[in-house]
Amino acid sequence: MLEKNFLYPQSRYYGTFTPENLVFNANLQEFSHRVSIICGLQTGGKISAQEAYSQIAELWQRLELSKSNLMI
Repeated sequence: MLEKNFLYPQSRYYGTFTPENLVFNANLQEFSHRVSIICGLQTGGKISAQEAYSQIAELWQRLELSKSNLMI
């Protein structure tokens, strides 16, 4: 469990509690974590800027879809 917390850190949720808000917060944190990884790969020369942009755009679309599905 400790390794998971190290590799995939998650912060507490401090907003108004609803199940939808809690799920969206988890999705938002996952989005942020993945964007950070993609940026690191692009900065390190492992993927191109265009590939990084397209991956982040796809993640953004998924985040927007989750928000609309949760009716927030």
